[in-house]
Amino acid sequence: MSDRRGDIRGDRGRLAARLAAWLLSAGLCAGASAADLQVRVLQLDGKPLPGAVVTVHALGAHAAPAPLQAVMDQIDLAFVPDLLVIPVGSTVSFPNSDKTGHEVYSFSSPHPFKLGLYRGKPYPPEHFDQVGLVTLGCNIHDAMLAYILVTDAAYYGRTGADGSWVQPDATRGRYRIEVWNPRLQESGQVLKQEVEVDAGERVTVQLRATHALRPAQLQMRPHSWDAY
Repeated sequence: MSDRRGDIRGDRGRLAARLAAWLLSAGLCAGASAADLQVRVLQLDGKPLPGAVVTVHALGAHAAPAPLQAVMDQIDLAFVPDLLVIPVGSTVSFPNSDKTGHEVYSFSSPHPFKLGLYRGKPYPPEHFDQVGLVTLGCNIHDAMLAYILVTDAAYYGRTGADGSWVQPDATRGRYRIEVWNPRLQESGQVLKQEVEVDAGERVTVQLRATHALRPAQLQMRPHSWDAY
């Protein structure tokens, strides 16, 4: 009887070892199919470009990012945040935390809308179901300006103070990288470059503006994209 129990314990031990080996192998295979992708964005003079929007579009089949429930508040006569990047199909709420009323609007073709003068209780969220750039303003306060970039990109984000953005564990494949910033020389201009992400190796891509940045649009109030 004791020999039989020993055999059972031995079988269990071997099974556990095999399972651990299989899990380790599966983890290594999963890691081998992805790599970190770093995008560095420079101004014409070689200085970093902080606050730039980076979108990474898969040139093959890729699952779309899940929609979000985002918020763009109004605080001290400014949109907060003043730039949102959201997957297509997301919603955005526009609460007004100011003591004064605001009238939020956009004429942009991907999502024209207007929220009549309000303060306190917000309108229902807006549903952004079309890809594109949406420019926002306030009919009461002309200095208020914000952007919502609606994208179907596989990955997206914004560059930091050093002009860099990193997507960890980008799936192996070919991508088109696009970079946008409100101060690029031509309205709606994007910097583009294709890249191949191979298994297990960090990929670094550098894009550089072809013209000097335009002056800040509203000098009296700095925005997240105004940093040099």
